[in-house]
This record gives sequence, C-alpha cells and structure tokens, in this order.
Amino acid sequence: MSDSDYEIPFDRLPDRFAQSLENPPEVPAAAKPAATIVLLRDAEPGMEVLLMRRSRSAGFVPGAYVFPGGRVDGSDASPEAIERLDALTPASAGRRLELDDGDPPAIAYYLAALREAFEETGILVGLRPDGSSPPTAAEDSVVDSIRDDVMEDRISFAEAVGRLECRIAGDAVEYLAHWITPRAEPRRYDTRFFAAKVRAGSTPIVDPREMTDAIWVTAAEALRRADSGTLPMVFPTIKTLEQLAPFRTAGEALAAIGRVPVRTILPKLIITPTGVAMRVEDEL
Repeated sequence: MSDSDYEIPFDRLPDRFAQSLENPPEVPAAAKPAATIVLLRDAEPGMEVLLMRRSRSAGFVPGAYVFPGGRVDGSDASPEAIERLDALTPASAGRRLELDDGDPPAIAYYLAALREAFEETGILVGLRPDGSSPPTAAEDSVVDSIRDDVMEDRISFAEAVGRLECRIAGDAVEYLAHWITPRAEPRRYDTRFFAAKVRAGSTPIVDPREMTDAIWVTAAEALRRADSGTLPMVFPTIKTLEQLAPFRTAGEALAAIGRVPVRTILPKLIITPTGVAMRVEDEL
C-alpha cells in the first residue's frame, strides 16, 4: 500500500462494515450535510475525549465508537439559535469553513454539532450568567427532561438553551476536519468535525435510543485500544484521535486547531485480504 493507505483488520472493524462495501451502488448517494463534535475535558491522565458506542442496530457504522454527531437540520441556523451564541457569528463561521454562501450556511454546522452534543451526551457547551457550566443531563433530572424535549422535537435547541439560562460558548469550539463519506457506502455524509472544551468531570448520559456506551479516554489510550481490537472505530475517528493525541490540555488543543487550515478529505475504501484499507486520493 502507499503512504496514504491505512488498513484496519476485519476483526477490529464495526459490525457489518466490510459487508456494506462489497456491493456498492451504481450511482453514489448524495452526501448529506452533517456535523460531528469531539468533546474535550482536562483530567489527571491528560486531555480526554468522549467516545460513544453506536447501537448494533444503527443504520450507520453499527457498534462503532464514534464522536457525537448527526444531520444538519434547517432549524440549526435559526435566528433564535444564533442569538444565543457568544464569540461566534455567521460571518466568522463562514470564513473559517470557507462557506460564505453555503446551503446550509456555515453557522448551521457549528450549531448542529452543539445540538447533537446536547442530545446525545446531555452536555451543553455553554455558560450560565455567573460564568459556570450547567450540569449535564446525567447530573440533573431537569436538564435531562429538557434534553428529552429537544430529542422529541417538543422544543428547539435554542429554547433548551434559554430554559437552562445559558449562552452558547462559541469561543470554546474550533473547526477540526472535513470528511466526505466514500462513494461506495450506501449512506453518505458531508461532515464537518469540531472540537469543544467542556468542564472537568462532565458526566455524559447514555441514551439507549442511539448509544450503548460512553467513555472518557485519552486519545493515545483510545488508539491503543483500537489497535488491540477492543474499541472498534472507523477511519475518520481514528485519524481525528491521531490529530489530537499530541496535546496535553483542551486549551492547548483548541489553540493549535484554530491556526491550522482544514482540507476536505474524500477517501476511497478498498477491501483487502486482511481488512479494509482507506486510501486518501481526493483532496477537494
């Protein structure tokens, strides 16, 4: 394989991942806008990242450990949501993502990532009037009830932030990566990756509607466990962990990420005799 190839053995892949590549569609599916967020917290072993395990019945990468994320919704760029943001504007988001005239607009990706974090983990990247972080859904039943209202579309994310009497901390979020799902996969996403700092000790909730496990772990330890086969992951997760592994603190990571240009990666997946290889042959 070339220097741009990376292979994961079959026994370290999520359930049914390789099988989905054996019969690719004749016409590639359209890549739908999506956002993923890497939550970072400072801890004694060093900076930790939050990984969630997708249900084995999930339609996309079942059984894999992933970062929180999902589709970008039309309401993510609502005026009410934008009004709740501090230190981040539609203009600054557009410049960073190079999506000044995008549809959806750049700010929608940021807000979708933050909404998905709250829905899937119960952690809000926000601050109360006194400068403290709100409790998580796992720590406070009121927060969990508000989170459930968002997930069941009874209220918007902006309304949830308002009920928690918070502002969204835009300066705690940085744009990290841009991955487009390979053409061979039946479900494809055009995904912007972000990283955000949350308070030390933040406890995530595990909602059985989507996830079966949640762990805080250093990037280096997550990579070691992926290599040993105990943390099944897909390529973007592994490459993102490799990108974050050198940093000791969340602040250090965010400062470095904010200075680095982000390239668009559209990989090709190849089934080999021993596993599945990723070849980065397209940089858009």
